[in-house]
Amino acid sequence: MAGPSLAAAGDSVDGADRAAPTAFPWHRALHVGLCLLRLPPAIFWAMTPIEFHAMAGGLSPRSSSLDRAGLAAMMVLFPD
Repeated sequence: MAGPSLAAAGDSVDGADRAAPTAFPWHRALHVGLCLLRLPPAIFWAMTPIEFHAMAGGLSPRSSSLDRAGLAAMMVLFPD
């Protein structure tokens, strides 16, 4: 049995169409790290990607969003 093949960016391994890779959103990462988390630049640049992901809330469980039925129920319970 052959191991997994390494395909170049944008190449398809299983024949399915894949989206082209996008540029890393540095402006967002810098804003989150330096402005929202208020990390000193030395700490920000020393972090690993997984550490930054964890500090930015990426490891928190996702909460379910309110759907239309839930909103309608809330409007009945709290009409103000």
